[in-house]
Amino acid sequence: MDFYHSEDNNKLRHVVNWIVDIVVVIAFAWFLVYAYGTQIVIAGHSMLPLLASEDVVFMDRLVYDFGNPDRFDVVVFQREDQKMNVKRVVGLPGETVQIKNDGIYIDGERLKEPAGPGRISLAGLAEKPIKLGAQEYFLLGDNRDSSEDSRFANIGNVSRDQIQGKVWFRMLPLVKMELIRSK
Repeated sequence: MDFYHSEDNNKLRHVVNWIVDIVVVIAFAWFLVYAYGTQIVIAGHSMLPLLASEDVVFMDRLVYDFGNPDRFDVVVFQREDQKMNVKRVVGLPGETVQIKNDGIYIDGERLKEPAGPGRISLAGLAEKPIKLGAQEYFLLGDNRDSSEDSRFANIGNVSRDQIQGKVWFRMLPLVKMELIRSK
């Protein structure tokens, strides 16, 4: 009887292949959950109409390991009080941001925003020009009149280190399940 063609050896090879397949699937699933499966529950109405209170979104934690946030990305950041917040990137590192005449001005020019947020009745700290540092971002909620964001001293400019990831998918409520795209 040939050892390499025995029936017992074929069964063993089949079991080993099966175990290897399971380990590969588990490793791949772990990677996906780690990278894309961080759940964030939206608290408050600062991101209306895009995201409502109690919506559940997934955050991509790896996207900014390979790049930096872009203007209009919806990001998750950790506040100084350790709470997680979701806001939209408006000002990028090195830019000067000011809010006046119901609009956002970047380096003296009015920002052309896609349809949505509308007027801003309270400029807060951005009433005067704010120069962003090399690793700082200016974040605003989409519901500008009901958002605690970079316009206020308790949030202020958000450092790159505080940004945890990018919101990419709304999971709940099921009737609103969708990909979240930058404007």
